[in-house]
Amino acid sequence: MGRKLLLDKAHIEGIRYYKTYRENGGYAAAEKVFKTMKPDEVTEEVKKSGLRGRGGAGFPTGLKWSFLAKPEGVPRYLVCNADESEPGTFKDRYLMEFLPHLLIEGLLISSYALGANTTYIYIRGEYAWIPDILEEAIRDAKAAGWLGKNIQGSGFDLEIYVQRGAGAYICGEETALLESLEGKRGTPRIKPPFPAVKGLYQCPTVVNNVETLATVVPIINIGGEEYAKYGTGKSTGTKLISACGNINKPGVYEIEMNISVEEFIYSEEYCGGIPNGKRLKACIPGGSSVPIVPANLLLTTAKGEKRMMTYESLSDGGFQTGTMMGSGGFIVLDEDQCVVRHTLTLARFYHHESCGQCSPCREGTGWMEKVLKNIENGKGKMSDIDLLWDIQRRIEGNTICPLGDAAAWPVAAAIRHFRDEFEWHVNNPSEALTRNFGLAHYADPLPVPAPAAV
Repeated sequence: MGRKLLLDKAHIEGIRYYKTYRENGGYAAAEKVFKTMKPDEVTEEVKKSGLRGRGGAGFPTGLKWSFLAKPEGVPRYLVCNADESEPGTFKDRYLMEFLPHLLIEGLLISSYALGANTTYIYIRGEYAWIPDILEEAIRDAKAAGWLGKNIQGSGFDLEIYVQRGAGAYICGEETALLESLEGKRGTPRIKPPFPAVKGLYQCPTVVNNVETLATVVPIINIGGEEYAKYGTGKSTGTKLISACGNINKPGVYEIEMNISVEEFIYSEEYCGGIPNGKRLKACIPGGSSVPIVPANLLLTTAKGEKRMMTYESLSDGGFQTGTMMGSGGFIVLDEDQCVVRHTLTLARFYHHESCGQCSPCREGTGWMEKVLKNIENGKGKMSDIDLLWDIQRRIEGNTICPLGDAAAWPVAAAIRHFRDEFEWHVNNPSEALTRNFGLAHYADPLPVPAPAAV
């Protein structure tokens, strides 16, 4: 049984409410901070822990905090990115819905470390019921003396506000989020300057996601060095994974980052295998924007070792043979799934969600959707596959924010690993209209596919 640091009390009835949370050790970390630690010491503990941002990029959290500018007389802000819009990802929703005080305690400790007296939780519009849960928890925490003026006699003041988004995927990008929070259209800013220097209201700002901030609580409780003993290598601690697709037990799992992908998919403790004895075909292991990988490369690295559920192992070999941990949205596809159809669904999503600011993304995502739609509907030409490759290549790296990359990577990986499936759709237009392209077209076990021509 894997060790849990975030969800260890999730099973306790009523843990969502302040009284139960407090009775079960809640706010002990905040108490420890106010009684025994200076702000810089909190940041140092987070650095020692090796915690990496859990929103997708995996950047070291303590290092990010240390970049925060601290000019005299200028307010600093902490913004919690709860705009969890990445398809396949729903672990932050779980934390906010069932453990809201864990998040608030994490925000309190993090704000103290950063010297931020105002903190915002920016939550995606589709989570319509969760702001009420958060606001109730904020009221209860404030009534108990954990928010407001002179918290627990520490001399530190903090107010937390919940801001609802309007359902835009682009606002998950930190600078677009800040624009939206300021009441403007959510379009990404050109960087530099980075938010740590000029963020919300042009003031120094740190933006972290829900899981990252909640993880600060166990780090303070057990100490940064002890936290770093969990996991392996540069993937320390535990990670929440949103598992879905063709698995027997979809849900949110907290894993210690020292288990293999194979164990995560097939063990009864986690996903419980694939329904109806079907074979594993492919997986998107980090949310819709990370490269899809076929079963053989998912379970084994380029070096022939077992692929592990870590940042390093999932990205082993680069995008030719690897993928990314991303946001932890783990989408499993069995042998009956059609990669072309899935890629079309993702391309349609990114076309719809592009803010339109950058021409390569605005125009390119639309063209990728059109070409994929033709191939899926039996109207494609063999040259369309190379056209798709060319379009994604012209999008990647040529936009202000990573949405362009997020749209390009799924298409590139699908062609790189499943080019023969695209060719089958072109050569069998009538069948492509009536059924999915399954694993039966592959040898068993799956061969290592040759990279697409560039």
